Amino acid sequence: MSARNPFPGMNPFLEGSWPDVHTALIGYIRETLSEGLPPDLVARAEEEVSVNRVGSAPAGCRADVAVNAVWPPVLPELNPHAASSETAVAEPDIIELEHPPSRWIEIRDTSGQLITVIEVLSPTNKQGIGRAIYLQKLQEYLAGGINLVEVDLLRIGLPPFFDADLVHLQPATGTRYLIVATRAIRPWQREVYYCPLRQRLPAVRVPLRATDADAVLDIQPLVDRVYRTGRYWQALHGELPGPALPEADAAWVRQQLASSS
Repeated sequence: MSARNPFPGMNPFLEGSWPDVHTALIGYIRETLSEGLPPDLVARAEEEVSVNRVGSAPAGCRADVAVNAVWPPVLPELNPHAASSETAVAEPDIIELEHPPSRWIEIRDTSGQLITVIEVLSPTNKQGIGRAIYLQKLQEYLAGGINLVEVDLLRIGLPPFFDADLVHLQPATGTRYLIVATRAIRPWQREVYYCPLRQRLPAVRVPLRATDADAVLDIQPLVDRVYRTGRYWQALHGELPGPALPEADAAWVRQQLASSS
C-alpha cells in the first residue's frame, strides 16, 4: 500500500483511529492557521479534561500541569468497607474521569480576547449525553459573541446542529461529512460546507474579527498529512468502521483501495 491517501477526500478508515487522528489534526490546523493570521492574532490548541462526579453533571477542568501516578502500585478490588477502625471514617467523593479529553483550537488577539473557536468533532460530541454537553458549549460560544467553525469528519452520530435545526439540514447526495461555520455577527446563520465521500475536502473560510478578511483553512492536505505521518497505510485498511456505507459507496471504497495497491 502506498503512503499516499488512496481517497480524494476523507479516508473513512481513519475514523477507526480517531483519538490519534484527532490529536494530529488539531496540531496541523493550528500550524496552518498560524501562518496566515493577522500579526496581532494567535492560534492556540487547548485541552479540557472532563471530570464526572457521581450523581452530578460533568465538569470541565483545564490543567496547567498534569502529574500521573499509579496508586496504589497494585490496584486491589474496590471494597471501601473492608477496613475496620474505631475511628469514624469519612465517605469519599468518588469521581470518574471521562476519556478522551476535549481538544479544540482558539484564535485570540494579543490582549487575550477570544475571537474564534475551531472544534474538530469526536464521537462523544455527536451522541448521548456528550452531544447535549457539546451543544450547551456551542450556545455559550454564540452568546459570548465568538465565531465558531466545526469540522465533522465522522459518520457516526448526529451532525453538529441543534435538534430543532436538523430539519433545515439538506445534505447533498452522497454527503458523509460536514464543516460548519457560524459568525458572531450572524449567530442565526450557519455556513455549511457539504463534504461528499468521493470528493476532495474543501478549503473553507474561517471568520475572524469584523474588520479582518477571513482566514482560509484547507482541510484536505491536513488529512492527507495525518494519513502519511501516522503511517496508516501499513495496517489501516481492514474492516471499515461503522456505520455501514450504502453498497454503492462500499464498492467505490473497495475500488479505491484496489487501485492504490
